[in-house]
Amino acid sequence: MNGYYMLQEKTIAPIFSLKDQNDNIVKLSDFLGKKVVVYFYPKDHTPGCTRQACAFRDAYDGFKKKNIVVIGVSKDSIESHRKFIADYQLPFILLADPELEAIKAFGVWGEKNLYGIKSMGVIRSTFVIDEKGVIAKVFTKANPDTNAQEILEFLK
Repeated sequence: MNGYYMLQEKTIAPIFSLKDQNDNIVKLSDFLGKKVVVYFYPKDHTPGCTRQACAFRDAYDGFKKKNIVVIGVSKDSIESHRKFIADYQLPFILLADPELEAIKAFGVWGEKNLYGIKSMGVIRSTFVIDEKGVIAKVFTKANPDTNAQEILEFLK
């Protein structure tokens, strides 16, 4: 066991403070009063993470119309996020979490098994947080291709 437990629905989301792609500090508490989608992903510019980011990009108007904030979080650097956003025209916030502050607080740091090789890393997961800061829905092992649409369906 990795010592971290993924947060469940109906629990209060941990407050975190991380830097975005523009080197600005973003706090989850900045968005109280709005619904927020926080998706954790392993690494910029990898196939699954790129597909997931592009799916959020393509569905972004749907989130925007509902006044829902979309935030992606990985342990990548600010510079890596800048390049990822530029390469794929991503219209939402990406937060750098190299110290694993939010990643561990949400319990999405764990053992992964890729082709029989075990390692520690970010478990792709998405949290829908309501206007009061409570986790309304958790998508564990989120599918990079369908996650954005699943969230829009959930929020109907």
